[in-house]
Amino acid sequence: MAYIETIVDKVSGYVWGVPLIAGIFVTGLILTCVLRFTHLFNLKEAFRIMFSGEEGECASGEVSQFGALCTALSATIGTGNIVGVATAIGTGGPGALFWMEVAAFFGMATKYAEGLLAVKYREVTTDGHILGGPFYYIEKGLGGRWKWLAVLFAFFGVTAGIMGIGTITQINGITSAVQRFFDPAFNPADMATGIHLFGTTYSVATVVSGVVVTACVALVVIGGLKRIAKVSTVVVPFMAIFYLLTIGFLLLGNLSKVTGAIELIVKAAFNPSAFTGGMVGTIFIAMQKGVARGIFSNEAGLGSAPIAAATARTNEPVRQGLVCMTGTFIDTIVICTMTGLAIVVTGAWDPSLGLSGADITIEAFKRGLAFLGPNSGVVATFFLMTALAFFAYTTILGWDYYSEKCLEYLVGPKRQWAVKAFRMLYVAVVFVGPYLTVSVVWGIADVFNGLMAFPNLVALLLLSPVVWRTTKNYLSRRD
Repeated sequence: MAYIETIVDKVSGYVWGVPLIAGIFVTGLILTCVLRFTHLFNLKEAFRIMFSGEEGECASGEVSQFGALCTALSATIGTGNIVGVATAIGTGGPGALFWMEVAAFFGMATKYAEGLLAVKYREVTTDGHILGGPFYYIEKGLGGRWKWLAVLFAFFGVTAGIMGIGTITQINGITSAVQRFFDPAFNPADMATGIHLFGTTYSVATVVSGVVVTACVALVVIGGLKRIAKVSTVVVPFMAIFYLLTIGFLLLGNLSKVTGAIELIVKAAFNPSAFTGGMVGTIFIAMQKGVARGIFSNEAGLGSAPIAAATARTNEPVRQGLVCMTGTFIDTIVICTMTGLAIVVTGAWDPSLGLSGADITIEAFKRGLAFLGPNSGVVATFFLMTALAFFAYTTILGWDYYSEKCLEYLVGPKRQWAVKAFRMLYVAVVFVGPYLTVSVVWGIADVFNGLMAFPNLVALLLLSPVVWRTTKNYLSRRD
């Protein structure tokens, strides 16, 4: 097992190395220049469209534009907003947050192009069923000779969903957080206080939370897209607002330190060694950590979000592109920024503390909410357990939908038996997830998730003239 884990780590390192990170960053930069920043000038309209929906009554699609956005956000707003930001700052210093924002700024153009192309090249069957995503704008936009690239994307999407990024790693994160709060002193060697399964002893909190989450996933997943979108439109706004209000409360309690934290973030981005005690010696390291974690969080360029965007009830590709773009703004520019500020303001990122990952965020909340009194530690741990549970749960739902659509493209839309069988398998993997070792599975999922980006980036660059012409045409008609 150790040998397999070493191989997976190496492959994951190659896939998520400089070429992919640079490719996603450069694609966003090129698309921003191609669009001449027009997508950013229309950000206000994007939020208006998101809530108002399509004008007229003849818009085709399965769910509202807001529902499609929430379905996409259900997969992107997740542990990356809590653990990913902490990891970036913990390994790349405070300056990593600056580069995360830069990547998100250009990533908004990428998300805009993905949403636009998803609607432009989607297929609508006679029964109103929507078929769309990168595989369709690769095949239809670039021509039949590129279909092999579309098939590769779909294969990577199915594998990434079922192999762990949407199942095992997420359910494991939920059950671990629940156990850490309700039974922090649990000892696997003590069989008297736990439940013995699969040759190992697990805490009661782990088993019960695993069963409850699996049941909740099954109730939604088996219902298909409309039920996923319906749940997402309730849970995603609730969890995002809940999280932002808590961080806002933390920052207000430490308001005098916010200006200094922002100054530190900007200065550390260009001279990290001066502020990290030598932990980060070059700008490249800070940039790499920030860009990589930002991409992992908002998924700009990976090709997952346009699968949901294609189902939006709209006849205007540009309008959905604008709505899709707000996903990156909400995920990174707002949520990740506030998480990063909380970590820097409280000094929880300090390498002398010896913390990593979620422990950095937990420490930030313990320090930041200290003014609540002696119970601040319990409040912080409970809050993060709740946030991780909601974030991971919606990620499970979002990635089931992505995987289903990828499978549908591979086997054909008429073979619904395959999709139904996949849903049952997906729920089964979620059920056994808490009892599996996640290190190898997470590495494999990272590999296939990263591999999804390569076909998508090729299509985005080759279809960038189409993106500009469609945008120009819409703006001329609107004006």
